[in-house]
Amino acid sequence: MDERDRSILRVIQESFPLIPDPFRAIGEMAGLAEDLCLERIKRLKGRGIIREISGIFESRGLGYRSTLVAMKVRSDHIERAAWIVNSHPGVSHNYERDHEYNIWFTLTIPSESNLEETVGRISELSCAEGVRIFPNLRLFKIGVILDLDEGGMTGSEPGLMKREALRVEPNEEGISDEDRVLVRILQKDLPLVPAPFIDLSREAGLEEGVFLQKAQALKERGIMRRYAATLRHREAGFLANAMGVWIVPEERIEEVGRKMASFRAVTHCYQRPTYPDWPYNIFTMIHARTKEECEGIIKAISKETGVKDYRALFSTREFKKQRVRYFTGEIEDWERRWLTKEG
Repeated sequence: MDERDRSILRVIQESFPLIPDPFRAIGEMAGLAEDLCLERIKRLKGRGIIREISGIFESRGLGYRSTLVAMKVRSDHIERAAWIVNSHPGVSHNYERDHEYNIWFTLTIPSESNLEETVGRISELSCAEGVRIFPNLRLFKIGVILDLDEGGMTGSEPGLMKREALRVEPNEEGISDEDRVLVRILQKDLPLVPAPFIDLSREAGLEEGVFLQKAQALKERGIMRRYAATLRHREAGFLANAMGVWIVPEERIEEVGRKMASFRAVTHCYQRPTYPDWPYNIFTMIHARTKEECEGIIKAISKETGVKDYRALFSTREFKKQRVRYFTGEIEDWERRWLTKEG
């Protein structure tokens, strides 16, 4: 990648323009003509650096809930267990990590669904020897926007990286049928053509301008956090990621969480529950170019916060990484199949 590629990726990771001619606007910011900008984006997509361009939604605002889950699975069952976890359409991320709890996945389901029953069924089908559910108790940061500048996110000094908006509660008007149609369309990967929103607006039965106004309104209501590109970390040069888990005294959680979130390399920072065999209450996701850089960042966080009790859980395999698709009926189909007596 050259500097113009990096410039394009910086722009479209943060916010892809919701306008009729987005590639013209992106090109202007990168110092390129519209057609050259589009060709570069096509090339970056073809190389696998850009995963997709679509809406990133607030699950609670849509009437869903999400959680992190860890399972303890025998080494000779991992591939089968990973396949079972991946088969649930509400699983967006699934990794093997170097810990006795070796399978970690994120699960999103409708709010009316039974979370414990769903996790229990996945655990049973996976022959897991242990399972822990880690819902988000407090959010300090969420924002997977890779800093592509040399020495950017990999720097171990604290420094604020732009964050996404904090999660919002569903507003009083709730989610309308029209909203559901818009979400189903906006969560699709954007076609790489000069006027990419025309076909999407037709699918919604709206004029393009009205469609884009309504998409923007979803952002303003906090239902769509952003419309943007997501990157494949490894293809973008970030070859290592670690989940840093920390034991923080209760009275220091707010202070320490905010300090940890201020590190540029920390893309997620949450407080999560503890268990008798799991004393760690703050979770930080760290992305860097090498394992050594991850370790250096974690040591710097420890030094900055004074928290000495921690572990770094490195991912050793990625089994699944994709965005959850809302309002498709697939999660409900899974539940009918596996959470009934017949299943």
